[in-house]
Amino acid sequence: MRFGDLPAWAIELSSSIRDAVFLEDHVSEPINSVTSNGGTKPCILPSNLLWREPLFDQLIVNVYHPGEGICAHVDLMRFEDGIGILSLESSCVMHFTRVEEGGSDIVEHHENHPLTIKVPVLLTAGSLVIMSREARYLWKHEINRKPGFQMWEGQELMQERRISITLRKLCQVD
Repeated sequence: MRFGDLPAWAIELSSSIRDAVFLEDHVSEPINSVTSNGGTKPCILPSNLLWREPLFDQLIVNVYHPGEGICAHVDLMRFEDGIGILSLESSCVMHFTRVEEGGSDIVEHHENHPLTIKVPVLLTAGSLVIMSREARYLWKHEINRKPGFQMWEGQELMQERRISITLRKLCQVD
């Protein structure tokens, strides 16, 4: 875990993430973002996040062995909007579950919420997850790597070591 001055490789990774976000042509819901030269372009990060300096100032690297994952959560509010997660080595399925309105609990299957929305996303080695706005604050994310939970298209994924690099920006304290 690192706060403040990131190592050179993480600064380069941050720059690559900015480039990947800026150059992305396959955005499902384009957001008009102001470019560095004042023009506009569809972008998955609002311009105030894409062009902030530094883009990220907090880093955590986690190594997960087969069967190890992370429980459903929304990243702490001490971090600003705009989080990048780079997934390396083993493929896995990350699930996104909507946060219950007015609270921080996952929407469970009960009479007030008959349908639980759980969105699976396949992360292969080298996948980049960018979370901002609604995805950052209103959806929990988790990776359950216990046997039987890592299913994609009806097949269980073979679990190997997985490395996760998460980059965030700490909120400024006044």
